[in-house]
Parts: sequence; C-alpha cells; structure tokens
Amino acid sequence: MTVSMFPLRVRPLGLAPKLLATCALLLLVPPVNAQQTAAPQNGAQFPTTTGQDIEKFCTNIADSARDQRYLLQKQELDKLKSGVDERIVVLETRKAEYEDWLKRRNDFLASAQAGLVDIYKTMKADAAAPRLEAMEPGVAAAIIMKLPARQSGLILSEMDPKKAGLISSILSSASDPNTSKDRS
Repeated sequence: MTVSMFPLRVRPLGLAPKLLATCALLLLVPPVNAQQTAAPQNGAQFPTTTGQDIEKFCTNIADSARDQRYLLQKQELDKLKSGVDERIVVLETRKAEYEDWLKRRNDFLASAQAGLVDIYKTMKADAAAPRLEAMEPGVAAAIIMKLPARQSGLILSEMDPKKAGLISSILSSASDPNTSKDRS
C-alpha cells in the first residue's frame, strides 16, 4: 500500500515536497562513513533501507508537510484578503465621492429648474410655446406642470397639436397613481 502525500487536486507548495524527495533519496542510498574505506569485516553488509522504512518516514513527516502546505495556503489567502479589503476601501471612497457629486448635481438641477420655471412664468404663452416645443418632451412637461394652470393651458394651446398631445399624455401619466416607475 502506498501513501499519497498530495491529493490529486492539490498542488504541492513550497519546501515540503522537496524535503520529502530528499528524504526518500537519502533513505535509498546506504550510509557511508568517511572514515571507513574498506568493506566491513566478517561478511557483514551495510544496513539496507526497505520500502517499509521509507513509508514509515514519510508517514511520520506527513503531518508536518500537510501543516506546512496549509500554512502556505493560509498566507496566500491572507494576502488575497488584504487585497480585497484595500479594494473595498477604494470603492467606498469612490462611492462617497459619487454620492457627494450626485447631491451637488441634484441641488444645482433643483435650483436651475426653479429658475427656469420662474423664467417661463414671466413669458407670454405665444413666446414660451415654441421654446417648449423645441425641448425634450419630458422636460417641457415638467416645466408646464409647475406653471399655473391658466398659463399652462395657454402655452399648450399655442403649441403644435402633436407636441401638445405628447406633453399632455406625459402630464396625465405622471399624475396616474397606477403608472409604474419600472417601464419594463
């Protein structure tokens, strides 16, 4: 029976596999004493290493090799986790910057829209109608909705009937409680 140190899907990492290979090689080579130059007397042989000895050795160091592999994997995971944490911090910073920009933009649009409505309040209907016709229908509808009803009616009557109809349908759908925000 052979003991596999590394499961099929796990790549050996680091020093553990090299250590195992070196140990196995050293156990296969008989020990040589530098002082000893001649063969042993009375027919004695060098001790031989058996497969069982190698298997015992490998079994004995299997836990430390596995621990080393787990330690290397844990270090790699810690490195990846710190990278993810750094990216999260960057994303949170960018999110805060975007939210600040969006708030400033919305504040500007609200003040610009209020100023635009005031401009159209002072205009005569025959002058305001062509300008509102040239605008995007949603914006024109928003402006007309904020004008007094009498002035809105006069402006719509001065507009091209097709444009006035489109703007009126936008106005009516905006006030419809059954209109979904999701237009899918």
